[in-house]
Amino acid sequence: MTNLLYPVLSIGGMGLVFGVVLGYANKKFYVPVDPKIPLVRAALPSANCGACGYAGCDAYAAAIVEGTAPLNACAPGGSASADAIGEILGVCVETANRQVAFVKCKGTCSVAKEKYEYDGIMDCRQAIIAPGGGPKACIDGCMGFASCVRACEFNALHIIDGVAVVYPDNCVACSACVKVCPKDLIEMVPASQEVLIECNSKSKGKSVKDNCEVGCIACTMCVRACPEQAIVMVNNLATIDFDKCTNCGICATKCPTKVISKPLKDRVNMSEAEAK
Repeated sequence: MTNLLYPVLSIGGMGLVFGVVLGYANKKFYVPVDPKIPLVRAALPSANCGACGYAGCDAYAAAIVEGTAPLNACAPGGSASADAIGEILGVCVETANRQVAFVKCKGTCSVAKEKYEYDGIMDCRQAIIAPGGGPKACIDGCMGFASCVRACEFNALHIIDGVAVVYPDNCVACSACVKVCPKDLIEMVPASQEVLIECNSKSKGKSVKDNCEVGCIACTMCVRACPEQAIVMVNNLATIDFDKCTNCGICATKCPTKVISKPLKDRVNMSEAEAK
């Protein structure tokens, strides 16, 4: 019994000493925390997505109180979080325009060709290093292996007929899908933008049509038709200046391949049953 008592007392004594030392250190080196930080943190949605540019909600809340971060940078929280933070800090916050992810590809299985049957890892980042940059004939198009779907924590992306599709109502603009796409064909666009170009091809004319029936062929008809001069050609691809675009839709009516459309508006009410 005595043989057990001494080790127990020894360990207990060491624990007591360490506890006293840690308690003293906690008081000695205590760094005061601004009481507004936990209040601002509570106003954030705890998504910890990093879309604000900070490591997480804790870091963003601290930066807001320190005055080094904008109050409206939380995409998941939106206007509700921004207004709550403004009330805590006693300032008026201008809510940023909501952004959503957009996949610049309309090349579904029925209209886009493949060079060969892929039998590798079902991940876009792995498939792109396969011969020819992957099985899809269009080297700039979506391969549909769902890397972006797995990266999204908000159930905002699904693969439908071989192409990633964004459900705008679920998207919080965290940009996780943008970062993971190896072909850079996902971008953030204003949620209010109706007219969008569903193509990422840098090819031109017949070379586009040989790979996909609905790709941008760089014919420039949309450029000439736009009354606001909101469309320009960049690397053989029509590109919209959202600051100039009025969503009139004239470009969409003139596009011979119908690659200009209103995908975000059309997909707002898509049901989960459509997703594969």
